[in-house]
Amino acid sequence: MNNPLVLYQVVAVLLLCLGLYALVARRTLIGMLIGVELMLNGAGLSIVAAAQLTPMDAVLGQLGALLVMGLAAAEATLVLAIVLVVNKRFGDATADGPSELKG
Repeated sequence: MNNPLVLYQVVAVLLLCLGLYALVARRTLIGMLIGVELMLNGAGLSIVAAAQLTPMDAVLGQLGALLVMGLAAAEATLVLAIVLVVNKRFGDATADGPSELKG
């Protein structure tokens, strides 16, 4: 492990795995949102680390990280709005509540 890029990629994969576990194991919508955010942070870290291999390392990595951060912010806003509606309608924010929706 002489290459520091390997360490960053290992941490990124760890974040992705933790996020996937949180997404699958949690039953609340907020817990699932935290899992997705962990996965997006792992993807952002991987993009920044992999950008060190390109000639324009700083610019491409920063732009990729900004893109991932923007997508994460938009996704969090939409999911939190959905959680508020589900909580208001069903009284709790679990993933099982919206399965009882009527057309």
